[in-house]
Amino acid sequence: MTDLTATADSDARSDARARRNVMVLVAAQAVMGSQLPMIFIVGGLAGKILAPNPCWATLPITMIVLGSMTSANPLSWVMSRRGAAFGFWLGAMGGALGAAIAAWALVHGSFGAFLLGSFLTGSYMSAQGFYRFAAADGASSSFRPKAISYVMAGGLASALIGPQLAKLTTEATAVTFLGTYLAIIGLNLVGSFLFLALDTPRPAPRAAGQPGGRSLRELLSQPMILVSMICAMVSYALMNLVMTSTPLAVVGCGYHTSNAADIVSAHVLSMYLPSFFTGHLIARFGAPRIVGTGLVILAGGGAVALSGVALENFFAALMLLGLGWNFGFIGATTMLASSYRPEEKSRIQGVNDFVVFGGVTAASLSSGTLMNCSGTSVVAGWQAVNLAMLPFLVLAGASLIWLVMRPRTA
Repeated sequence: MTDLTATADSDARSDARARRNVMVLVAAQAVMGSQLPMIFIVGGLAGKILAPNPCWATLPITMIVLGSMTSANPLSWVMSRRGAAFGFWLGAMGGALGAAIAAWALVHGSFGAFLLGSFLTGSYMSAQGFYRFAAADGASSSFRPKAISYVMAGGLASALIGPQLAKLTTEATAVTFLGTYLAIIGLNLVGSFLFLALDTPRPAPRAAGQPGGRSLRELLSQPMILVSMICAMVSYALMNLVMTSTPLAVVGCGYHTSNAADIVSAHVLSMYLPSFFTGHLIARFGAPRIVGTGLVILAGGGAVALSGVALENFFAALMLLGLGWNFGFIGATTMLASSYRPEEKSRIQGVNDFVVFGGVTAASLSSGTLMNCSGTSVVAGWQAVNLAMLPFLVLAGASLIWLVMRPRTA
């Protein structure tokens, strides 16, 4: 009885700190997270203006994801030695610097500089990806899925702020889209002060002889870790594949940039609004079931997109895409976070995000090619984008079924 009481008291203290960190990370998602919908709204359109070839229009967004992928492991290494707050601050500074270079590129009409700025912006995207792990660290097993879910819910405010800022700033200066990137600089600089309130002490160095946990090879051989990485990668990559092409498809079908901004806003709301209850659903039904539900919803979004190009189709497809991503990605993150020991987190978290954003990079790069160069019309390109989802949904679904069935057959 005494042991149970002591455990309960320890969990309560741990969750008190975790709840404080969740509040800080929710605010960071709301403020600095607003830059991502802004970039996804204008990045492809700006790229189309600057690029020498229309097939390269979405290359700036691809460079952001590539920057996120390549900075994941270095950021994980830095945070394992200097603490999460310092790593998050570095990410914010990278986002500000990248936006400054992109702004310069717009003024001077340099596609190469615009790509460089986009690449550096990826360091912010990578740092934001670690918010969910910082929320999970130190939380009790019962609060962990809720902590992850609540932090993701912070994106709800960014879904409202980002697209509206994009609307206000797109034509605010003589150079189209310049005002948007200047606003992004401000978001990163202001938001970076939030990390002063983050209570994540710098990790203590491992003493000689202290167990260091399983090797990376051993971790990657664990079925739960392997499947969670596959499902997280597919959920995020397919969301990015379709969202990257959406502004090009909407404008290409004769609608306005403001329509594209409203559709992206609805999409991002659908990404983050369910987070208020996703953690509770995971706690009740288990992460694998929620991930599977997310994959089915992603398939439904693709089906709606293929059925027509009316504004209603774009809205419905992108909202389903956001909901499917929420269930798939948060569920997969919860599966991963429950599969490693504290001393192993820096080893697996960086590799996980490297794999996830590697898939997202490939999807983003493919998005522009499929959209602009795979058919004779905008509609044909949009259909190609959505049809490309199918084999990856099959891959993730098959791996999840294998994981669920494995204990019964092993």
